[in-house]
Amino acid sequence: MQLTGKFLIIIGVIIIISGLIMTFYGKIPFLGKLPGDISIKGKNYSVYIPIATSLLISLLISLILYLYNKLFK
Repeated sequence: MQLTGKFLIIIGVIIIISGLIMTFYGKIPFLGKLPGDISIKGKNYSVYIPIATSLLISLLISLILYLYNKLFK
């Protein structure tokens, strides 16, 4: 596989977006608190399963990749 300029730019943008999400994760109001995210708290433990948040992020990534495929292929 040859590395092209477009590929390197896309990888750079993905890294920047990932860094911004990790930096501002606590300040995004809906992320992690959607209906469908399961949170179980006991005396000595807590379990968090972000099902709805994972589906939303997967949908957004799929949409971005679909648009990338349509525009650049």
